[in-house]
Amino acid sequence: MIKLGLVFTFILLLSACSSSPSDPDSSTTPVSSAHSHSASSQALHYALTQHYQQWQGTPYRWGGTSRQGIDCSAYTQRVYRDALSTPLPRTTHGQAKGGYPVDYQDAQLGDLVFFHIRPGLRHVGIYLGNQQFMHASTSQGVTVSRLDNPYWQARFWQFRRYF
Repeated sequence: MIKLGLVFTFILLLSACSSSPSDPDSSTTPVSSAHSHSASSQALHYALTQHYQQWQGTPYRWGGTSRQGIDCSAYTQRVYRDALSTPLPRTTHGQAKGGYPVDYQDAQLGDLVFFHIRPGLRHVGIYLGNQQFMHASTSQGVTVSRLDNPYWQARFWQFRRYF
């Protein structure tokens, strides 16, 4: 948490020194607001990327919670706890009931993305933006996949936001 706070502060300071706004439509947004949103997005992206790099390739194991094997809901729970200091329920079912729903077109970095794999089986990952999400895949372990992949597109269920 302290490391994330330092990264956020560093990014905030860097963005405050920028000579041009990062938001192309900054004329309607106060500069300080645009910078702090950009800085918080950068800090969130950094935290998620760091966590992904630590867990990339970890094999999938139903009920698993460690680097020896982890399931999708344990992975999202761990990322939210470690990178975002936000508690999540342990199961996909529990995570799908919490937070609040987000429309597909309004999904943001860090939102949870849910899928119906088959009746009674659900899957969860963390949205990274640009149609990408990280998750613990049964076939590839912890990986990044695309929402516009026909497999995931056909099984998309919902986005939920916890922050």
